[in-house]
Amino acid sequence: MAMNRRMQFKIKQLCIIIACWMIIGFIIAVYDHLVLLTHSAQGPAPGYTFPMALAINMGAGMFGAIVGGSFLVFYVNVKYQDKSYAYTVIAVTLSFILIIVIINIILTMMGKPDLLRMAKNGLVWSVIVAITQFLIQINSKFGHGIFWDIIRGKYNTPKEERRIFMFLDINSSTSIAEKLGDQKYHELLKDFFSDITNPIIDNKGEIYQYVGDEVVVAWKYEDGIENGKCINCFFDIKTQINSLQEKYRKLYGVVPAFKAGIHCGKVIAGEIGIIKRDITYSGDVLNTTSRIQSLCKEFNQEIIASADLITELGITSNYNLQTLGSIKLRGKEKEMMLVALAPVN
Repeated sequence: MAMNRRMQFKIKQLCIIIACWMIIGFIIAVYDHLVLLTHSAQGPAPGYTFPMALAINMGAGMFGAIVGGSFLVFYVNVKYQDKSYAYTVIAVTLSFILIIVIINIILTMMGKPDLLRMAKNGLVWSVIVAITQFLIQINSKFGHGIFWDIIRGKYNTPKEERRIFMFLDINSSTSIAEKLGDQKYHELLKDFFSDITNPIIDNKGEIYQYVGDEVVVAWKYEDGIENGKCINCFFDIKTQINSLQEKYRKLYGVVPAFKAGIHCGKVIAGEIGIIKRDITYSGDVLNTTSRIQSLCKEFNQEIIASADLITELGITSNYNLQTLGSIKLRGKEKEMMLVALAPVN
C-alpha cells in the first residue's frame, strides 16, 4: 500500500506525458496536412491519406511517450535525484537521442525515408522531450501538485483551508553541527530530508518548508485524519531512519534523532511573491504547532499533539496517550491541552 502511493504519482505523470505527446502528434499531423494543401507544396506522396498520417503521428507520440516518458519518470528522475545536474543532463540527452530515433523510425516505416522530414521531426521532438523533462523537474521542485496549483492560479485569491501541520526538528542539532563541521552537517541534513520524504508521501503529507534543521509537513485535513496518517507519518519516519542507522553511523558517526509537534486548524492559503512565487500558509495554527514542538524537550517526549487533534483523530488502540495537562503556550492567552504519543509495544 505504501509503495502504491509513490507509484501513483509516477503513473499519473506518465499518463499526462502520453496524453500530451499524442495531442502534439495530432497537431503535427494537421500542420503537415495543411502545408501539403498550400500552392507551393509538391503535393502528398503516393499512398498518403490524412487519417493514416494522423494515426502514425499520434501512434508515434504514444509509443515515444510510453518508452521515453517511462525512462524519464521511472529511471532518470529516480536514479539521479540525488546526483548533480550534470549527471541528469547526460542521462536525459541520451534519452533524447533514443526517443528521437525511435519516433523517426516509426514515422518512416510507412514510406521511404525523407531526410528533411526526419530532421524536422528530430528538432520538434527534441524540444518536446526537453520541455517534458523541464516540467517534471519544476514539479518536483515545487512539490506534488503545487506547480499545477500555481499554473491554474488556484491561490491567486487567498483561500481559507483547514490543515494539519507537523513541525519536525533534529535533536541536538547545534552540537552535531559543531562536531561535523558546516559542510558535513549540510550533507547529513540533505540525506535526512531525502530519507524521510517517502514516509511523508506515503502518508499523504506535503513538505511545506525546510527551515534549517527543521521540516514543516502539511496535510489537507481529510488526508491527515484518514487512519491517523498525520501521526503514523512520524513513526514511519522513525522506522525509516532506524533502518538506516548503519549508513548514518558510517558517514557521520551519529544517527539523527528528532522530535515533533502536531496541531490542526484553519489557515489562509495564498500565493505570494513576484520574482520568486510560492504558496504560503498563514494563521495561528502554525505558531501554535511550532510552540508545541518546542515543548518536546521540556517534557522529554518525541511527539506532542494538541488534544483537539487527538480527539478528532479518535486513535486509542495504536498508541499510548499521555496527557500532559493544560499548558499555557508562550505568547498565548488561553491554555491548551497537550498529549504525548508513543506506539503500543
